Amino acid sequence: MTEDNKDIRMPLTYNTQKRRLQLPEYGRNVQKMIEYVKSIPDREERNRQARAVIGVMETVNPQVHLQEDYEHKLWDHMYIIAGFDLDVDSPYPAPKQEELDTLPAEIPYRRGPVKMAHYGRNIESMIDLIAEKEDGDVKNAMIRAIAVYMRQQYLIWNKDSVSDETIFDDIVKLSGGRIRIPEGMHLSKISSDQVFSRPGLNPQKSRNMMRMKNNRMKNSRK
Repeated sequence: MTEDNKDIRMPLTYNTQKRRLQLPEYGRNVQKMIEYVKSIPDREERNRQARAVIGVMETVNPQVHLQEDYEHKLWDHMYIIAGFDLDVDSPYPAPKQEELDTLPAEIPYRRGPVKMAHYGRNIESMIDLIAEKEDGDVKNAMIRAIAVYMRQQYLIWNKDSVSDETIFDDIVKLSGGRIRIPEGMHLSKISSDQVFSRPGLNPQKSRNMMRMKNNRMKNSRK
């Protein structure tokens, strides 16, 4: 570096100092192209350049092909990137900003407390669905399937064993008495080697803990 230019410093421009990208998936160069299209005074040339930019956008963001009517989406995206300030002859109606800014309708959500935390809200929803079914073999099979799953959830969070009657009673309670357990229904026995681990707990660690517990129980009986 010579004495004459050693103090020359190149200014750095950070992205935070630039205009915010309206649709980042297209990048800053596409945004610059659209800004240039807006500045073209001749309408025919402006339309020609707009169609060329649409081709570039299709190449830059090929995922748009997965959407239905993707060409319409591309033109909408061009208007969005342009800040809805683009005077070109589009083959589709130009979108309006207020339409895109409208918030979606709020989805109703059950906010009441979970009746039995160790089962969770999804179990309650499934029991509600089963309760609406007509009595018969299909409903009985659904009751048995949900009972098996509930027993698994019970064993994960609570005790080492649980009776069928406890699970059946919980089903009746969660259904508000709308479900009646078929007479003679029982659940299959659980293998002594089967381990139900909590989410995030290593299955091998669960097995080791179970073996240690079983050994302690055997030693206490001697």
